[in-house]
Amino acid sequence: MGVNQPTALEHILITTKVEKVMNWSRATSVWPVTFGLACCAIEMMAAGASRFDFDRFGAGIFRASPRQADLMIIAGTVTYKMAPIIKTLYDQMPEPKWVMAMGSCATAGGPFDSYHTIQGVDKVIPVDVYIPGCPPRPEAFIYGFLKLQDKIMTSSLADRYKEIFEEVG
Repeated sequence: MGVNQPTALEHILITTKVEKVMNWSRATSVWPVTFGLACCAIEMMAAGASRFDFDRFGAGIFRASPRQADLMIIAGTVTYKMAPIIKTLYDQMPEPKWVMAMGSCATAGGPFDSYHTIQGVDKVIPVDVYIPGCPPRPEAFIYGFLKLQDKIMTSSLADRYKEIFEEVG
């Protein structure tokens, strides 16, 4: 090969939509803010441990501040006393943002059909992915996260911002 002859790498051309690149980057670098309220949080921590290695999906950096996160994981029982705090933290997250409800308590109130328990966190904030179980295994948590990544990859930025402007206006 001579000095002036092009290599094979110089002839590679990739074309795609900017929206697909944005969705790919969002799906592979999700930063979750955790809201562990009960036993489901232990399973969420187990998913982050070395056996299941949640970090391999690009979401291993659990944030303590909602202003640095784009995914809220609600893991456990949501009470009426905790609901305004969850709503405030959700409102502080930057757009686009997603929510996962983990466990039967977060998705439907669990066995607590009482005066103090909200029968599903979707009555307070919108939920994108529901993970059933009591408590759900780390495998179910990872499967739910993969479904969220699929949802992010197929989302449209124009539709997302259109929903936001309809809520505000």
